[in-house]
Amino acid sequence: MLSGSLGLGHEMMTRSCASLLERSGWHTRSLDSMALLGSRAGPVANRLFGGLVTVPGIYDGLHFAHLRTGSKLAGLMARQAVARLAPALAADLDRRPADLILSVFATGAAVAARLKPGAPHRRTVVLCTDVTLHRIWVCEGTDLFLVTSPAAEASVRRFLPRAAVSVVPPPVRPAFYAAPAQREARQALGIPPGEPCLLVIDSGWGFGPLVQSVAALARAGVHVLAVAGRRRAIERRLRALARTVPLVRPFGFTDRVPELMAAADVVLTLPGATTCSEARVVGRRLLLLDVMPGHGRDNLQHELEMGGADVCGPAAAGVTASALAVLDKTARPAPPPGLAARWEPAYLAAFRQIGLDMPETPAAGRDPGSRVPVDARSAGQYRGHDRDGSPGPDQPGG
Repeated sequence: MLSGSLGLGHEMMTRSCASLLERSGWHTRSLDSMALLGSRAGPVANRLFGGLVTVPGIYDGLHFAHLRTGSKLAGLMARQAVARLAPALAADLDRRPADLILSVFATGAAVAARLKPGAPHRRTVVLCTDVTLHRIWVCEGTDLFLVTSPAAEASVRRFLPRAAVSVVPPPVRPAFYAAPAQREARQALGIPPGEPCLLVIDSGWGFGPLVQSVAALARAGVHVLAVAGRRRAIERRLRALARTVPLVRPFGFTDRVPELMAAADVVLTLPGATTCSEARVVGRRLLLLDVMPGHGRDNLQHELEMGGADVCGPAAAGVTASALAVLDKTARPAPPPGLAARWEPAYLAAFRQIGLDMPETPAAGRDPGSRVPVDARSAGQYRGHDRDGSPGPDQPGG
């Protein structure tokens, strides 16, 4: 699996897919595409990208004018990244051969496709949960593209009209399907029933005055579950705030997010597919920050179109006003989560479509604590296509 150390979404997708493959009898390992650039170039690339996304005008221009359109600049960026990555990945595969490369990161997808001619038996699969796949994602040599919307499927075919594409649900870790009821989660956290509660999740990008927004919300009478993730400095500031503002409950990097989502009425976050999909599985409304440039703006529009979501700007006063309005119209206590369709059957079906050995259900048969067996119940969310774009065997007329 080829991931990338930008934000937490890639890591969560990697964990979910690795778990599915391992339950299906596969052995998996993960490589960080940024680390493959080398001990010097990798950190430089991380800092460069991190700096670009904090200047919206620059990153919006790069994304919309170059990456999305496949300009000469985008091609140059791809060639330079692949030139650095390909030798490192080829050497790793020589030491530890693989039957499948599953890329959840754009440059990983590009280098896996580049190495395909040297190992035609090895399958290359791309999983992207963005609503638009830009040029670096889409390369000849990819056996299958897994995307999560018809718009994303069309963005693949813009560059490769005959690509094999399957529209699948976003992967969500099993714990979110087993989230507790709101009353149970609130009892564990000491939050009174019936009072407004908001979960704020920092996804690692650091957009907006998070601590100020948390403080303003708590002083407006909202219980705030504030997750700083791996941003230690923000976690320290949140813990200091909690000592004087009792409605704030701070967290660092935590595995309690399913419980926190269950306790909350609304989830305030960036429009990243991973967190948004998790909140939808738990059954919580989203309040999305319109601060992520480039692909973040594409994804924001997609999440709003799906419903169950509102949008706000990053200023603390605006966040507070929007959050209070959304909380006012949100039912409390929250209704119990529905039986959300599982994502795994669609992925297994897609993998089998390109000749990979996958059982009808993972070996475990049912994820621990899940409400829904891993069966064909979510097959309706899967649309398979043959390489020429005609309906696959699961489609009418296929």
